[in-house]
Amino acid sequence: MTSTTKQKSSARFIAHEHLDKIGEVAVYYGFTPAKSPTVTKADMDAAKDILDGDSIDDETDKHGRLPLHAEEKIAVMRTYQEQDMHSQLQPVMFYFKDPCRGTQRKSACPRYADLEILGPSGSIAEATLIQAARSMLAEEGYTETAVEINSIGDRDSIAKFSRELNAYYRKMINEMTPECRQLMKQDPFDLLTSKIEPAEAMNAGAPKSMDFLTETSRRHLEEILEYLEALNIPYTINNSLIGNRKYCTETVFAIVNNDRAMIEKKHHGRHILAIGVRYNGLSKRLGMKKDVPGVGISLLVNEGKNGLRKSVTKVKRPIASFVQLGLESKLLSLHVIEQLRQAKIPLYLSLAKDRLGAQVSCVEKYHTPYVIVMGKKEAVEHTVIVRETETHCQSIVTLDELPKHMKKIEALHFKK
Repeated sequence: MTSTTKQKSSARFIAHEHLDKIGEVAVYYGFTPAKSPTVTKADMDAAKDILDGDSIDDETDKHGRLPLHAEEKIAVMRTYQEQDMHSQLQPVMFYFKDPCRGTQRKSACPRYADLEILGPSGSIAEATLIQAARSMLAEEGYTETAVEINSIGDRDSIAKFSRELNAYYRKMINEMTPECRQLMKQDPFDLLTSKIEPAEAMNAGAPKSMDFLTETSRRHLEEILEYLEALNIPYTINNSLIGNRKYCTETVFAIVNNDRAMIEKKHHGRHILAIGVRYNGLSKRLGMKKDVPGVGISLLVNEGKNGLRKSVTKVKRPIASFVQLGLESKLLSLHVIEQLRQAKIPLYLSLAKDRLGAQVSCVEKYHTPYVIVMGKKEAVEHTVIVRETETHCQSIVTLDELPKHMKKIEALHFKK
């Protein structure tokens, strides 16, 4: 290989550590592969303080659900602070192919992968996590998936809901079994999420967290649902999907297997493939000066499926940056990214940024040869503008033709 060929090859690819085959999907959605944080003793102690006496392993996989652990989110948030990630372009998005080292998860660690988004981000964050995770699960053969979602809202929402839930249970105290009374004594939320038969019957008439959302929290959830509808992702509201209120806020969401034949053949009952949660406010509870919004999802990865855990050392360098302007274009943006991912055309993304100036800063940072722009007019017409950075020459391309168009551009660019 000549030196010129080597230079072209190195220019075309980006080297990565901590990446496997299934993680390539996450990279297309803007996630950076990273070494999983280590859960320290201080993280464990902080988790115990936040959980206020609850078992630190209180969300184990008893009912086919993936576990979520406070100490892992704390380790991720601590890493954000220690590495001064607030000085980077926000939000920061990570793919961890392994769980946090030192985690309390009882299941085999290699079966889990995590996507985390830290820093200012709105409802597009949950939509990105869900879309990326569904695409990753599709690589495993889970092509018929749906989303279950609920919201417990912000701190004000949670406080109102907790008061109503307590009042509801107090009225029924004489009808409770000893086990239900013990759960209520520990925490009414433990009783609400319990799967024991007496609790399930009682909880059928319990208050619903969504009835107590503040206007801000309600709008946040509505925006996520708008994304799911724009992406044609089937979803249902699951009022029993409740995160631990001591460190979770706003949305809790799960990706479930909707393939009846697969469930009957391989599993018993519904199979939950991924579960995610938002944890705004956790940074303040850890003593950080600024509130750092956070949201993440954990998903199962089939160890032996198509070599999905095979190490990947490099991925194609994006030839274009993607800029979206307005709500209409943002709703379509994830659809565009998935189209191009399937065509193996990576992009630099700044989906969480609404202001044009912030997105232009990202474009200037990456120096991509092309920029794909979708504004309100383009979203309505299902087109994009493809602009060459150096010459400013541009063309209007329909979304259906975009993958083929970008394939041609890529081939011509790397022939130069």
